[in-house]
Amino acid sequence: MSDRNATQPSLFSPEALATLSRAVHAWEEGPLAKALQRQPERDEAFATSSQPVERLYTPLDIGGFDYLRDLGFPGEYPFTRGVQPTMYRGRHWTMRQYAGFGTAEESNQKFRYLLSQGQTGLSVAFDLPSQLGYDSDDPMAIAEVGQVGVAIDSLYDMETLFDGIPMDKVSTSMTINAPAAVMLAMYVVAGEKQGVSPEKLNGTVQNDVLKEYVARGTYIFPPSPSVRLAADIMAYCARNVPQWNTISVSGYHIRDAGATAAQEIGFSFANARAYMDAALERGLAVDEFAPRISWIFNTHNNFFEEIAKYRALRRLWARLLKEQYGAQDARSMMLRTHTQTGGSTLVAQQPENNIVRASIQSLAAVIGGVQSIALSCFDEALALPTDEAQRIALRTQQIIAHETGVADTVDPLAGSYFVEHLTNELEHQAKEYMDEIAKMGGSVAAIESGWMQNQIAEASWRFQRDVDEKREIVVGVNEYQDGGEQRPSIFSVDKRLVEHQLKRLEHHRRERDAARVEAALAALKAACHGTANLMPPIIECVRAYATLGEICGAMREVFGEYRAPTVI
Repeated sequence: MSDRNATQPSLFSPEALATLSRAVHAWEEGPLAKALQRQPERDEAFATSSQPVERLYTPLDIGGFDYLRDLGFPGEYPFTRGVQPTMYRGRHWTMRQYAGFGTAEESNQKFRYLLSQGQTGLSVAFDLPSQLGYDSDDPMAIAEVGQVGVAIDSLYDMETLFDGIPMDKVSTSMTINAPAAVMLAMYVVAGEKQGVSPEKLNGTVQNDVLKEYVARGTYIFPPSPSVRLAADIMAYCARNVPQWNTISVSGYHIRDAGATAAQEIGFSFANARAYMDAALERGLAVDEFAPRISWIFNTHNNFFEEIAKYRALRRLWARLLKEQYGAQDARSMMLRTHTQTGGSTLVAQQPENNIVRASIQSLAAVIGGVQSIALSCFDEALALPTDEAQRIALRTQQIIAHETGVADTVDPLAGSYFVEHLTNELEHQAKEYMDEIAKMGGSVAAIESGWMQNQIAEASWRFQRDVDEKREIVVGVNEYQDGGEQRPSIFSVDKRLVEHQLKRLEHHRRERDAARVEAALAALKAACHGTANLMPPIIECVRAYATLGEICGAMREVFGEYRAPTVI
């Protein structure tokens, strides 16, 4: 049992802990030993993603527990118990649904439907060509146009996507990374076209390209210019779009790639340090940009580990910003996060069971104290979600909010010996990963060497081995299978939408001022050779109606493209 904090001030006196230790030993030698003789424990992996789980937790496992140092109060440093004093008693978390497919017109209709059903924020899914900086008519793009998200080729599409949706009233999250600067520029200019000034826009752009190199693969440029672009967004928005969350550092995709919960924290925090260091190099003070850093994390099936994870995240971030970065503004130390239930936990077998998985995962996120949630829909292991699946996902959140009582009190599992132990261990393990990466020279070095990718691959292999050996049970996959099961109806993108998008793009190219486009792209290339912030020339390209592919292509000419190292 852990005594890492045993030398610190504690709620438990040494005498009380010594008495308890003797009592635990007597219980183990007596009732427990007899019970194990009658019935051995199950031959399963009693473990979270990061550590073994003991059969019993007592104050001995948190022997150095100090309330004010380790917990404090909601809304106060170190924010273990939440970033707001009243948390959900004031207002519920933002209920989002990740959506977007086909063309901007189709996705606009989907957004309006979700808002009419009570959704309180929009979360935009972009198709793969858009994520990789290609136009829909690029030979690299044709097979994927509109398939896993909406195709956005230019400002023309962004205006259509938000037609009739008041951009000063809706919070919008855009899951885009390598071309994040371009999509944000399109959003800003689309707002201007609606008469909404940049300072009134509210939302988030993911802008976390480092995790692309280790988890998703939708990168364009090498790491160094990519970090430059991310920092340019942070600097530009700090002074021009003050309500915008300039980066949403993602543990989500790192976890979905196979990482443990501790790796999810440690790797994403190491990436955040790279972005913050780049912003500091641009002359920003930490309290200028840190309050607008947001996060997205993944919620998996281990209920107590996930609750502990969100508590550990807040405490570790607060300590990092205060002790290492010298932040003075309490908002800089508040880790505010969106969470998406685990996409990699969805299975195609008996897909209706995914409703239960997402319910448990979102319940853990609520008890953990997050600010925004989107559920992965039950049919997403098969295709894009149907309207029915999205409605079930939203209703799940509403039932948790209004019918379970878990939103009635702040941090309801605080003081649980098990949860506090998990919180301490996750914080400690994550910090060890961060220290290891720092010794290598930071995230960029850890990524370029392939070290971070190898760590995730090994963790993923260990989990799959346990599933194959049935030490981890996945219901409907390696146990409790049904024969001849019926698959639900699934959504498919109408291929005619692709043809429509290509015609839109062709029309758009004909109607714009070609000379203005060429001049704006030339100015952008010149800026890429220098050190100035790239957001202003990108915005000028967008105003000229240059396409996404043209803007990214101009930067490709200067920065080049990334080629991943071999990971063994």
